[in-house]
Amino acid sequence: MDTNHRQVYRQELSPVSFLERAGEVYHDRIAVEDGEVSYTWKEFRARARKFASALRLNGLKKDDRVAFLAFNSEPPLLAHFAVPMAGGVLVPINTRLSPQEVAYIVEQSGSSIIFYHEELKDKLAGVSSEIQKIEVGQALEGFLDQGSDDELESWLVDEYDLISINYTSGTTGRPKGVMFHHRGAYLNALGMVVEHQLRTESRYLWTLPMFHCNGWTFPWALAAAGARSICIPKIDPPETWQLFDQGVTHFCAAPTVLIMLTNDSTAHRLQSPVRLFTAGAPPSPTLIEKMQALNFTLDHVYGLTETYGPFTMNIPPENEAALSQPEQAKLKARQGFINVCGGKVDVVDEQLRSVPMDGKTMGEVVMQGNNVMKGYFDDPEATAAAFQGGVFHSGDIAVKHSDGSIELRDRKKDIIISGGENISTVEVEQAIMSYSAVMECAVVAVPHEKWGEVPKAFVTLKPGQSSSAEEIIQYCRSQLAAFKAPRSVEFCELPKTSTGKIQKYVLREKEWQGKEKRIN
Repeated sequence: MDTNHRQVYRQELSPVSFLERAGEVYHDRIAVEDGEVSYTWKEFRARARKFASALRLNGLKKDDRVAFLAFNSEPPLLAHFAVPMAGGVLVPINTRLSPQEVAYIVEQSGSSIIFYHEELKDKLAGVSSEIQKIEVGQALEGFLDQGSDDELESWLVDEYDLISINYTSGTTGRPKGVMFHHRGAYLNALGMVVEHQLRTESRYLWTLPMFHCNGWTFPWALAAAGARSICIPKIDPPETWQLFDQGVTHFCAAPTVLIMLTNDSTAHRLQSPVRLFTAGAPPSPTLIEKMQALNFTLDHVYGLTETYGPFTMNIPPENEAALSQPEQAKLKARQGFINVCGGKVDVVDEQLRSVPMDGKTMGEVVMQGNNVMKGYFDDPEATAAAFQGGVFHSGDIAVKHSDGSIELRDRKKDIIISGGENISTVEVEQAIMSYSAVMECAVVAVPHEKWGEVPKAFVTLKPGQSSSAEEIIQYCRSQLAAFKAPRSVEFCELPKTSTGKIQKYVLREKEWQGKEKRIN
């Protein structure tokens, strides 16, 4: 076939095309609200073009990395289009990292320029003076003024070219740079439009950090749908509830954020339903029931940074309406099925054989498809280990049910082996979360002289509630086999990541301090 013909029937997939279309189709609709400032899709597209043009005028070459250290706001949302439009690779940085971690990511990624919020300036202390630094605000606006709002010639050669590098949390060592490509970002964004049921009239609240897996690809998904972004830099529960009342229709958040919202004094049942995606840790059936009672339509999704965020989604059975609320909540706690634009997901044993669909046999979750990362940036050894056997190894332990849905049991490192018995910390946590006085909890293995290791629970009680360790232990014994119940309970505030995930490794490190191995 003549290569000229190929130009007729093929276009390299890139989510930048969503903005070009939105600037035409939704030109007079509001694209983003950021405090007192708002832009229509036509204005937002013009700003992205000017940003991209200015980057090129300032020397950006194809595949140069551009770092962004910013709270949820219009500028980082803009960067998700402007940087790849210019031919660069976006490097979003977690705003809660230390100066040393920020410096490492800037250096390891080879970023030549970093944009930052003034409040985060101190986090640039370790960044080389050779790196260009531009403050988000008037300096950024001056930078944009250098550019043109004319459509730019695309430098995209291959849809597998990098669009972004997202760094993992680094809980097991130095953070790794997860490489996203244009094709994966395009397809996952379309998957989010379908699965989250986004429409042109949708109003999406940015509670999920944009630096986390590119906001689960929602910056691009919202452009595809022509939906509105509502930006807030940090989650303030009273303000968030007020925004729900003012017309927010969609948002995403980790279970710990939902716990914070539902336990706030301003929490109330909403007049209009709000759809939400939750992931980051398996939500307990208790939390799911509570969200439903407050008129939230909760969709449980599952994925990793390495899978562009949500890779599977809990899809309810046909007879859901006939089930009791507790039964519905229990089913919704499963991680479910592959999303509409995903590839393959399976639960396998150590020989990569599918485990039986019995809801009991545990194995590792593995993935394949367009929405799996290209690999770890400049780390071929880690990439080879993650892709061993031709699949991506998630490190998550799950079971498969008779309907084909998957349900997480734990991370590999979180499974507790006590006296030869496997204990799922998720199962124990869900039992504890059903206790009325408990707001949130985490369970980890701690050393034990006789059994090797046993479960210990770290618990935060609801405001105004009281309980004892013995009461919680006895309650768990009424819900679980005795050997699964925690042997001890510590009341404390739980350590968390910026996206609300509980940092179990911090708890584990404290308990195993002084031990040569983390297995007893």
